[in-house]
Parts: sequence; C-alpha cells; structure tokens
Amino acid sequence: MSFNIGSATVEVAVADLTQMAVEAIVNSANTHFWMGGGLANAIKKAGGQEIEDEAIRQGPVDIGQAIITGAGELKARHVIHAVVMGQDLKTDEDNIRKASRSAFQLAEEKGIQSIGLPAMGTGVGGVSIFTSASVMIDEAISFLIDSEHIQHVTFALVDEEGREAFHAELLSRFSKGKS
Repeated sequence: MSFNIGSATVEVAVADLTQMAVEAIVNSANTHFWMGGGLANAIKKAGGQEIEDEAIRQGPVDIGQAIITGAGELKARHVIHAVVMGQDLKTDEDNIRKASRSAFQLAEEKGIQSIGLPAMGTGVGGVSIFTSASVMIDEAISFLIDSEHIQHVTFALVDEEGREAFHAELLSRFSKGKS
C-alpha cells in the first residue's frame, strides 16, 4: 500500500536497504561517521570502504545534521548519513526528528527524487520501532507536503513488525491509502 503526500508517493516495505535501486539511501549515523555495526556496517560491506572514508572526511558533525557521500558499489547513487547519535551510541525521539528532517532537507537540496530510509534509532540506539515510526512519519509528512524534488520515499524495514509499525502510523494519519 502506498500513500500520497504532496507530490510524493510513500511506501513501507520489508526490504534490504543496501539493495534498493533508489537515488539515495539513508544511513543512521554517529557524529564521527564510523560504520562499524548494524546498518552502517551492512552499507559499508555492500558498497565498499570508500563510503566510510568519504563520510569520515566530512566529520565530525553535531547530532541532527546530515552529510552525503557516494554509494560505492551500491545500486543507489548516494548515501545520506543522518546523525542520530553520538559516540555513546544512544539516541532519542528528538535526535531522530532532527536527523530525519536533515536527511529530507539534504535530499531536496541535492535534487534527489527517490530515497530509501531505515527505522532510525531502533538498532544500537535502542528506540522502539513505534517511536521511530511516529517521529519519522511526522517528519516525512511535514517535509513532503512542500517538496519540489522528492517523488518517492520508501521506508525499508528489516522485518514484518517494523513494516507493520510504519504502515499503521501512516494509516492512522490518512483515511485513504492506495494499493
């Protein structure tokens, strides 16, 4: 099922973010852009060490900011590294909100039309899938209503529980979705 927000189509799926054929994927990053575990490590393994090297050269940055790098061997062309945590690897609702907003803003600035996002903060960050879904859907709606470039957003979840949480959050906000 997909939902229209502004001129963009938003969908949720159980999918491997590293295999998505979109213009950009989003990495839940730390302030120094070390890609040692979780999704970041999967992106580095699938796309190559050059992704981490390019990111590290742009850091460190504050929580809530985002940078963009090439995507190495990934199907995507870019990786947007949205900083949701510091070196303590802890995050919260506010950090996820700021990082989500920064990821969307950077995609818009770069003219990116299709983007894949994970459930930020739910891995080592320790935030519940339901909190991540609520915050990220809030930011997607707020941003996409006036977006000029972003046409397609996929929330790529690692399992059915995640897909269901994001789908339920979208359903609760829209009386009508389309298949």
